[in-house]
Amino acid sequence: MTSAVTTGTSATSTPSARPGYGQLLRTPGALGFVLPGFAARLPFGMLTVSILLLVQHTTGSYGSAGIVTAVTGVSMAVFAPLMGKFTDRLGQSAVLVPAALTHTASVGALAALALLGAPLWALVLAAVPAGASVPQAGPMVRARWAAKLEGSPLLPTAAAFESVTDEFTFVIGPVLATFLCTQVHPSAGLITEATLTLAGGLVFAAQRATQPKPAGRPADGEKHTSALSFPGLRVLIVAFLGIGAVFGGMQVSLAAFSNEIGNPGANGLLYGVFAAGNMVAGIAMGAIAWKIGPRRRLILGYIGLTAAASVLWAANSAILLGALGLVVGLCIAPALITGYTMIEQLIPAASRTEAFTWLTGAVAFGQAVAVTVAGRLTDAHGSSYGFLVPMAATALALVTLLALRAKLAPKAPSRIVNASAPAAAPSAGPSTGSRNRVNERGMGHRVPLTVD
Repeated sequence: MTSAVTTGTSATSTPSARPGYGQLLRTPGALGFVLPGFAARLPFGMLTVSILLLVQHTTGSYGSAGIVTAVTGVSMAVFAPLMGKFTDRLGQSAVLVPAALTHTASVGALAALALLGAPLWALVLAAVPAGASVPQAGPMVRARWAAKLEGSPLLPTAAAFESVTDEFTFVIGPVLATFLCTQVHPSAGLITEATLTLAGGLVFAAQRATQPKPAGRPADGEKHTSALSFPGLRVLIVAFLGIGAVFGGMQVSLAAFSNEIGNPGANGLLYGVFAAGNMVAGIAMGAIAWKIGPRRRLILGYIGLTAAASVLWAANSAILLGALGLVVGLCIAPALITGYTMIEQLIPAASRTEAFTWLTGAVAFGQAVAVTVAGRLTDAHGSSYGFLVPMAATALALVTLLALRAKLAPKAPSRIVNASAPAAAPSAGPSTGSRNRVNERGMGHRVPLTVD
């Protein structure tokens, strides 16, 4: 045990510089799953805004479009953790291939129904399988990095790279979908989303050499620990619900604002400025070797996000709204990226794929609820009321973060314990290092610490 703890301590010492992205991508076999994995996960950022714009075009109502979009997001949020569990149990290809095929067919049916003028209830029913079958490519890519780089100093760089990629997906996907729906055809966003999901998903699933081995059923006497049983994840879920509300509220309110000023095409430009802020901050976040802890970074980033989101409603010109959107984008990245990175520290390896899907689902759910509420408010009162949704959601999430920040005390990834692991032998008593690690957790109960 002593040697294991020593190894864990040395592995977590703060380096003077983080290994670069170039070195990471030169890892043998990395590009083989990174590129198709990106193609398969980009649709996550395209789906809801594509549905929103298509249904709004065919029905003339942001409220109806918000309902269909919300059902899609809720369905995605509910089924994402379940898909993560099946992936851990059966393997990535066994889950990804049928999910990609089902999603493509479901999205095609939804688009056809919308263009044919189907009633709202039919669109809602079609939205359920479209959301439930969204492949969880992002968590699958993270799991491949973890399996390939276990014990490597490149693992933190991989976590940062994946967070930046997620950020890119969240901001570039809606921009691409908006351009396709407004400049090509109202259904072009959904058609492109389905095509990318199918092509990227099948190619990614074919890369079996880098696929983690499925865990199978737990061994006799071994109890699987759900990721949701860890309090730190539950706090992060609340934070990610707020982030999802920012994306959803911005999508609806920017589109409505552009229509109000008589320039629908400005929606893409305004969202592009918001995306630019996300990308600049995201790249910087992934490249910097931070000296402050992740919990403090998350809270500071969320304070900035809440402050920026709280003034969006007051914008009365495209220039001012673009400037405020840029600030909001700059503030989202620190919160989003740090939250994803903290999973490596708060959740044991056997439950991380499921944990990542919970956060992905939280973003989708927050986005869905925000689209629904903002759509109703926008239809009734105008775009300025739609911007109140991100303000309220981030404020509530920030209060939760501050109240429960002790649950987010970071721990070295190599010393995160599965709750089913036996306690260490007490004969020699707790070491000073053990006492320090318990104090670092900031929790009111003891959890045995072992090396993964």
